[in-house]
Amino acid sequence: MSRILKMLDYNKQFVANKNYEQFLSNTIPNKKMVVFTCMESRLVELLPKALNIQNGDVKMVKNAGAIIRKSFDSIIKSILVAVYKLQAEEVVVIGHHDCGMSCVDTNDLMDKMKDEGISDETFKTLDYSGIDFHKEFHGFETVEESIAQSVEIIREHPLLPSRVLVHGLVIDPNTGEVDVISLDER
Repeated sequence: MSRILKMLDYNKQFVANKNYEQFLSNTIPNKKMVVFTCMESRLVELLPKALNIQNGDVKMVKNAGAIIRKSFDSIIKSILVAVYKLQAEEVVVIGHHDCGMSCVDTNDLMDKMKDEGISDETFKTLDYSGIDFHKEFHGFETVEESIAQSVEIIREHPLLPSRVLVHGLVIDPNTGEVDVISLDER
């Protein structure tokens, strides 16, 4: 049986047993906060436990590396919706040590895509369209610099109200220890 079918079978029992009741919450985050972090699987349970985040406390937004490069990407849109529609008053960007985005070899990534059937023509089309594959998929040199960059892009966003605090943290995915990169203490 495929993994998804096993998950769907489990879900039927979860709903039938009303296990969802312990997770009931409204859509406004209790801590009035958005957490933007990496999609790292080691953080799924560790990060909330390390920062005392309970179900319903925050809006959680994730991508590879907790990287923001453009002022109007989907992460920024999610943050702005959380601020304007869901009463978020703080944004916390959380990267982690030992992040896979710190060592992305874009040539190797492209080769793996080609091995899976993505054609050279597709890459030429991307290039012709103004999309620099290597720039798009490049990670970062240090997680601290990357978090500082993401924090700065959010803080300086023209649509973000000045009242919203934006912080930057880095978590150790082995111990849960958190280092402060930037605290907005206005």
